[in-house]
Amino acid sequence: MIDVEDVLSIAASWHGAGEQVAIATVTETWGSSPRPAGSRMAVTTSGKMAGSVSGGCIEGAVAETAQQVMASGVPKLLSFGVTNERAWEVGLACGGKVQVFVEPLI
Repeated sequence: MIDVEDVLSIAASWHGAGEQVAIATVTETWGSSPRPAGSRMAVTTSGKMAGSVSGGCIEGAVAETAQQVMASGVPKLLSFGVTNERAWEVGLACGGKVQVFVEPLI
């Protein structure tokens, strides 16, 4: 697993090469969660990804939001959990809840 510092270094490298980049950070977890608070994932407009915010079960939805955030420049706070229909759709069936903050790297 890539640690937080590596994700930020990779994101900085992509950004330095001219890519638009968004950073997703797990801000809070409740109950069973695959990744702890502070876990990060970087996403580029060309579709590159590094790191993880969930061990795979919500990465697709987060990456989709990252594309929107890079286009608009407006950060978003996402919530996934057993009561969130979108979470079941993307596979967060571990019984926990997680919040992920997605922001553009400027």
